[in-house]
Amino acid sequence: MELNKDVLFLIFEELKNDKRSLYSCLLVNRTWCATAVPILWRNPGQFSLTSNSKDVLFNIILLHLSEESRDILKNKGINNLINNKYQYPLFNYINFWKYLDLSFVLNICSQSKFIRDEVLKLFINRNRNFIHLSVAQIFDFQMYHILWDECYFPELESFHCDNSIDQNVLREMAKTCKSIKKLRYDRIHFSYSDNSGIIKLIEVQKNLSDVKFGYKKKMDDKLSNKSLEESLIKHANTIKYLRIEWNPVTRFLSYFVNLLSLEIDISYLEREESFYLNNLSLPILKILKINYISSRILANLIENTLGCLYKISVNLDVDGGRKLIQAIYQNCKNLKYLKLKFFICNYSLISEIENLLNNCQLLSELIIDNFDIFDSFRWDRLFKTLIRSSPIGLFKFKFSSNRMIRLEHLKLLFDSWKDKRSMFLKISSSNWMDKSRLEDLIEEYKAEGIIERYIISNRHNCEDDFGWI
Repeated sequence: MELNKDVLFLIFEELKNDKRSLYSCLLVNRTWCATAVPILWRNPGQFSLTSNSKDVLFNIILLHLSEESRDILKNKGINNLINNKYQYPLFNYINFWKYLDLSFVLNICSQSKFIRDEVLKLFINRNRNFIHLSVAQIFDFQMYHILWDECYFPELESFHCDNSIDQNVLREMAKTCKSIKKLRYDRIHFSYSDNSGIIKLIEVQKNLSDVKFGYKKKMDDKLSNKSLEESLIKHANTIKYLRIEWNPVTRFLSYFVNLLSLEIDISYLEREESFYLNNLSLPILKILKINYISSRILANLIENTLGCLYKISVNLDVDGGRKLIQAIYQNCKNLKYLKLKFFICNYSLISEIENLLNNCQLLSELIIDNFDIFDSFRWDRLFKTLIRSSPIGLFKFKFSSNRMIRLEHLKLLFDSWKDKRSMFLKISSSNWMDKSRLEDLIEEYKAEGIIERYIISNRHNCEDDFGWI
């Protein structure tokens, strides 16, 4: 029995991130091939490509050039890449391309400016149905005008740019692009402070739900931050996911009662009192990731939620660290992921972690990031606490420290984990005296089935997710 194209499409959709499996489907028969090709070509930039793969992709793109474009390149002396006899490919691959990342395209077509220009015109003239567009870290303003003088993107759902883009370009986009759901705007250049275009683009959106404002560290531009914060208030009912990389300068977050995810990422040097987070109520919040904000303020924020939080990443300070941990285990019974960053640790904090383990029985991922300048963090006490009180589903761990974690303390943990689920483990430290001894120790316990997977890093680096697994 042959599967019809609709059924095949549903099956292949499940394989959309599996390049190898999708490619094998191309070879079955023409129906399978015709069904798989549009999915495989929807977002070529998502796959890791070898140099050879990039060359193949570039050559396929060139096959789509019009005769006019080919003549232009020949007149510029570019003959070696262009076949004398025009051969159109079996499929219009460009028409299948839905995620346009200009950095990716230009990286493939980097031989000459003339080739880049014709390739860009190809994408614009052949395909106006992009749903994602990224123009971040592109500095060729003439190229921007090639794009926006000749086209529009009425179906665009996701857009990424930085503040090097001409704000007039964004104002032009605002005339036709009104269906953006996901927006990322990175402010990475000190000399560009005009936000008028991005603010206009934000203003006209009908269903903006996911916003990320990136911010180059040490850029002190509170006036610009204020204008961006205020531009979002109109969309407070639709925005569900928000990330900003500065300390809020207005009370704009008080409007976002439907927010599901809040991330505030600032550096240690930029920390200051966060007046505009005081008494903030985000009742249905599910994800909270905030760096270098007062533990007292964070505890209050968590207490004002309705128990939906399942993912938390916070730092603990001396004055309010204990209260913050208490707020977590008293209000977050559905907690599955937790990252705690310590600067100074005392016994009371470890005891509160034990209370948290006993109360948050759904916890499966735990990150402990120690940056204690006084070397007061007691890893042995933490590990004994984990041995006694870890919920049954907790098996993913990351331990990061600016000091060395002693091998005998790790051995204590591993020896007592024999009857529990095998660990996924990452250890990061900038002070390993003998990394080979640590590897030998972990390999010993991996052979016994106590550790399933592990990574050792020489850097004090503790990312907020387990994407390495």
